[in-house]
Amino acid sequence: MASNFDKFQKRRLISSYFSVVLSVFLVLFLLGILGFFIINSKKLADDFKEEIAMTVFFKNEANDTILKAFGKELKTASFAKSFVYVTKEQAAKQHTDIIGEDFMTFLGENPLQNSYDIHLKADYVVRDSIVKIESRLRKNAMISDIVYDKQLVNLVNDNIKKVSMWILIISGFLTVIAVLLINSSLRLSIYSNRFIIKTMQMVGATKAFIRKPFVMRSIKLGMIGAGLAIIALIGVLIYIETNFPGLGILENKLIVALVLLLVFGAGVLITWIGTYFATQRFLNLRTDDLY
Repeated sequence: MASNFDKFQKRRLISSYFSVVLSVFLVLFLLGILGFFIINSKKLADDFKEEIAMTVFFKNEANDTILKAFGKELKTASFAKSFVYVTKEQAAKQHTDIIGEDFMTFLGENPLQNSYDIHLKADYVVRDSIVKIESRLRKNAMISDIVYDKQLVNLVNDNIKKVSMWILIISGFLTVIAVLLINSSLRLSIYSNRFIIKTMQMVGATKAFIRKPFVMRSIKLGMIGAGLAIIALIGVLIYIETNFPGLGILENKLIVALVLLLVFGAGVLITWIGTYFATQRFLNLRTDDLY
């Protein structure tokens, strides 16, 4: 009878260990996916920001010398990622291609102006920075107007902030769930050893000494779960890189390695915290409460 009970307890312990590994694996896998999403969402957001053009129109009085001088100024400007000079003739041709008719035959002249299409660096595509750049450029007396999509700039930045906030909330929520799941799974292992724990306390063993073997065992389980999560993440990254090479998800190998290292570290940390709180409960039990 006792033998059957021992076998039952052993199966429950193995099941609890499996639950710990599975919990760590699933949570760290999801956290890793979120981590890579955050990194690449910034890259995608930056690429999108840099597609928003600021068009600077010049008065008809602006001669080639003034226009070339402005181009040289843009080459040294810290905010400009790229720029293109568009003559009024080129602009007229583009408009004709779009509408399908030569509007100048009706007007008798070209009302368009010479301009520069400037693509700003992503860090400068924010409300305050663009306003400062616009104010700086308007000091040039030959500039007649500056046009860009203000609403789109504000919309992009507001949505990036919202997405980042929700990702942080989800990450924190998953971490809390992981600690609770691991804590619950580890309690069974610790519960089966509650008499040994109390005996060790009675002979003078410190809490740290008693807690150590449980912590070490849990950390090993956490490392196994983290290792499995890293293998799964590498598989996902290779799949994405193979099928969607344009994302360039493996371009920065240092960042990829750092995220995987953080995933491994999180596995150790989460199991350590879960074990600490699980053992603390039994270390504080009175002898009468053991039964």
